[in-house]
Amino acid sequence: MASIPVSVEDNVGLPHESDGQFIRVIVADTQAIFRAGLRKIFALEDDIRVVGQSETLAQTLSAAKKFTADILIFEAALAPSPVDGVSDLIRQTPNLRLVVVTQEPDEELTLELLRRGAHGIVSREVEPELLVDCLRKVSEGHPWLDSRGIQWVLEAFRTQGVRPVSTRPKVQLTPKESLIVSCVTQGMKNKEIALRVGTTEQVVKNYLRKVYDKLGVADRLELALFCLHNRILDGNTKAAAASAAPASGNGSAPEPSPASLETSTKLS
Repeated sequence: MASIPVSVEDNVGLPHESDGQFIRVIVADTQAIFRAGLRKIFALEDDIRVVGQSETLAQTLSAAKKFTADILIFEAALAPSPVDGVSDLIRQTPNLRLVVVTQEPDEELTLELLRRGAHGIVSREVEPELLVDCLRKVSEGHPWLDSRGIQWVLEAFRTQGVRPVSTRPKVQLTPKESLIVSCVTQGMKNKEIALRVGTTEQVVKNYLRKVYDKLGVADRLELALFCLHNRILDGNTKAAAASAAPASGNGSAPEPSPASLETSTKLS
C-alpha cells in the first residue's frame, strides 16, 4: 500500500489566522491510529492545532518545510538511527522544536536525544494530560522530561557518565553560587539548600536568579541539563558541597526530588 501523503488539518483555517494564538503541531508517526488519537486529544484543547502529519522520514522533512509549525512530534522509530535523525531534523528545520516519542522509556536514548537537541521526550505510554503539558512547556522554550527522565539526567550528571558534545562555556561562578548549584542538581529544595549552606531561603533565591542569568537558563530543570551538557561543576565544587553537609546523621546526600525540578516556573 502506498504511503499517505503529507496532509494538513481542515480546522486550521486561513494560513495566518492562527499565528501567535495556537501551538501549531506536525505529527510524524508510523501508526495511523496513533496519529488519529493525538488529533482527537488536541482537538479538545483550545490552544493546540495539528497542521500536518506524516508517516515516513521523507514525508516528515517535507511537512516541516511545507507547513508553518511550532512543534514536531517525531516518532523515534521513523529514523534508522533516532539520534542521527533528530540531529538532521534540527539542522534542516531550526525553527521547529522537537518532541520525540520513544517506544518505551529508555535511559540511554533519552540522554543522547537531549545531547542532540531534542526539546522534549515522551514514551508511547504517556498520559494525554502530560503530553499536552509537554507541548505547552516546549512551546514556551522550556525543555520537558517526565520525573523518570529527570532522575536519569541527575544521575548522569552526578556520575559524569555522559560527556559533553560541545566545549565548556566560559562561565565563572562564585564558590557560593557553585555550592548552591551543586545542591540543586542533587534535587534539594530551597529550604534544604538554605540549611546546608547556612543562609536563608530568600538568599538562595537571589543567588539562583543570578545563576540563571549567568547561564541563560529559566528554571531548575534547564539548570540541571545545562550542567550535564557542559560540566559546569568540577570536582572541587562537588567536594565543597559534600563538606558543607551537617556533621550529624549518616552524611549521605539526600535523594533527588524530581518534582522540585520538573516545574518550569521561575523563582519569584
